[in-house]
Amino acid sequence: MSKMAEIPNARPSETRAQRLQRLRRAVETSGALHLKDAAELLNVSEMTVRRDLAASDAVLACLGGYVVNAASPTGIKYTLEQEIDQHTQDKRLACRAAAASIREGETVFIDCGTTMQSLAECLPDDLPLSVICYSLNVATIVARRPATQLMMMGGLYHPSSQSFSSEEGLSYLRRLGINKAFISAGGVHPLRGASCSNFHEVAVKQAVIATAMESILVVDASKLGSLKPASFADLDAFSRIIVGGSATSDLRKQFKALPVDYVTKTA
Repeated sequence: MSKMAEIPNARPSETRAQRLQRLRRAVETSGALHLKDAAELLNVSEMTVRRDLAASDAVLACLGGYVVNAASPTGIKYTLEQEIDQHTQDKRLACRAAAASIREGETVFIDCGTTMQSLAECLPDDLPLSVICYSLNVATIVARRPATQLMMMGGLYHPSSQSFSSEEGLSYLRRLGINKAFISAGGVHPLRGASCSNFHEVAVKQAVIATAMESILVVDASKLGSLKPASFADLDAFSRIIVGGSATSDLRKQFKALPVDYVTKTA
C-alpha cells in the first residue's frame, strides 16, 4: 500500500517549506505542539514531520515528543534566577510538609528547580538518607549533609535549571531502589496534569515516577490551574500532592477528587 493510500487526506503538492510554515503558525499559537498532533494537522506521518524538522535550516525542533520553536524551545523562558524569589514562603511551607514524611534510611529522589532547592534545605538534620538528584543547586546543599549519601545523575548540562540529562543517567536511575520521589512542576492542571517548562526534564520525571515506590508532587499554590509546554504525568500518578499557600475555593473544587494537602500559615 502506498503512503498516499495510508494517508488519504495528504496534500501531494504541499512542499516541506509549506508544511513548516503551517507548523510554525500552530506553534506560535500554542507554544508547543505534540508530534502526533503535528502529524494530524499536516495529514502526514510522524516520521515525515521528524524529517522536515531535522533539516539544518528548520526554525522548529522536536524535543521530548513536541514540536517547539528552535530558538526558544521552552516557549516560556525559565531560569532559576527568575524563579528563586517567587512565592518563596509558600514553597517553604510545602517543602517542610514534604520533608516531614521522610524516614531514616530511606532513598529519596529530589527533582530540579527552586522548590526542590528549598526541599533540600528542609531535610531533617542528621537523618541518615540516600538522596538522588540531577541538579547542581540541590546537590550542593545535599553534599553538605554529613549523614547523607549523595547520588548524582550526569549528562548534558542545562544552565537554565542547573540540571543534567542523558540516556546513561536514565538507565542508572531505573536501576535504583527509591522509596520516595519528590517531583516539582511549573503547572498543575486538573485535566492536563503536571507540566514543566523544560522538555529535557520530562524523561527524568517520567522515569522516576515509574521507578519509585511513592511519588509526591510538591508545588506552591501559584502553580494550580497552570499549564506549561511539557506535560509529564497525570495527577493520579502521585500518591500525594502537597501545595504550599492558600487557594481559592473555586480552584480547590477542581482538585477535590485528588489527594491534595494544602499547607498554609494557619494549618
